[in-house]
Amino acid sequence: MTERLLSHAIAEGDGISLVALVSDPESAREAEANGAEAVAVVGDVASVREATTLPILCFWVNAGTDGLRHADACVVRASDADRVEAGEDLELALWVDDEEQLEEVLERFDPELLLLNGTFETVLDLLADVPAGKLVIAELRETNEALFEELERAGVDAVIVRDRELL
Repeated sequence: MTERLLSHAIAEGDGISLVALVSDPESAREAEANGAEAVAVVGDVASVREATTLPILCFWVNAGTDGLRHADACVVRASDADRVEAGEDLELALWVDDEEQLEEVLERFDPELLLLNGTFETVLDLLADVPAGKLVIAELRETNEALFEELERAGVDAVIVRDRELL
């Protein structure tokens, strides 16, 4: 497998990295052409793998074992993290919704990648408690370019983009 580390893709370069939420090969190709640094797949990970050279982030709850073989990183809740085999070919991004979950994740694991989920305000509140050196991906219910700029200033490394027009 070609090394496609999500952590490298979002840590490199200037500015906040955009991770396009895609569901099929066509939208993955479009995201890559429009400058996304990675794709987050909701759908058939294997078919998206064939369509893009970008790092693929999948969601453990719907990826299945086959999807994990084609992904480069996987979003998983702390309660399920022990059930997923991470390794050289699969990075884990631990999903956090609130302060209690963040505390649990930081106590039980030493994650390099965190996915902070919720409103803009929730993400900013959680970010204040994230130790230096962790890579943070934000998944917001609503996004726009002004929010991207605020997230970047606050220290977020990447944001999942649902709207193709924002790429």
